[in-house]
Amino acid sequence: MILLISDLHLEEERPDITRAFLRFLQTRAPRAEALYILGDFFEAWIGDDAMTPFQHSIARALRKLADGGTRIFLMHGNRDFMIGSAFCREAGCTLMPDPSLVRMNGEPVLLMHGDSLCTQDQAYMRLRRWLRNPVTLFILRHLPLTTRHKLARKLRKESRMQTRQKAAEITDVTPEEIPRILRQYGVRTLIHGHTHRPASHELNLDGRSARRIVLGDWDRQGWALQVDAQGFLQTPFDLD
Repeated sequence: MILLISDLHLEEERPDITRAFLRFLQTRAPRAEALYILGDFFEAWIGDDAMTPFQHSIARALRKLADGGTRIFLMHGNRDFMIGSAFCREAGCTLMPDPSLVRMNGEPVLLMHGDSLCTQDQAYMRLRRWLRNPVTLFILRHLPLTTRHKLARKLRKESRMQTRQKAAEITDVTPEEIPRILRQYGVRTLIHGHTHRPASHELNLDGRSARRIVLGDWDRQGWALQVDAQGFLQTPFDLD
């Protein structure tokens, strides 16, 4: 069995989500051979050197799961793209690129966070290219912590304001991007998060069936996609 989750946005201000995630790690995740976390695991991340006691506690919980035999794979999201090797070593997880091609149930599956599919949001795409530039990342990682904290707060505030102002179709994936990316990687199953619109979309790709599974965010409830011999099934569950 394989489990996939995304968009938990872990932060101390949401202890209900933290409790639910820790319970998930203790009860459901140990039965999985692998756990994939597809981005926005944390609400914000300004660098491994700025890890808080809260973030260390999450790393320890992941390490316990990894030590029990479950492989853990972590992908950057738009909120936590500065997670680095130090956190991954502490948590016992493997940082994977976005996108990543894996095999599940005998078929190739493309995993993404999903923000790069929202190409109609041109302002965000420009910001994304700038933030993910290796030179920018180097500069950000070497800024004083106080400066990074201020920048993170500013970006989060602007992101929330712009999301409220943008039309829904702008903040969702661009429909034309889906068949393009499926053809590029030669797959018929795409799994991503980011949009907070959990669903399973059945597609027709060049006369063959295909699908796009959107992982749910953890807010009013949690979501997990389970992949096993019965197929791909995503279900919600209560946080409390």
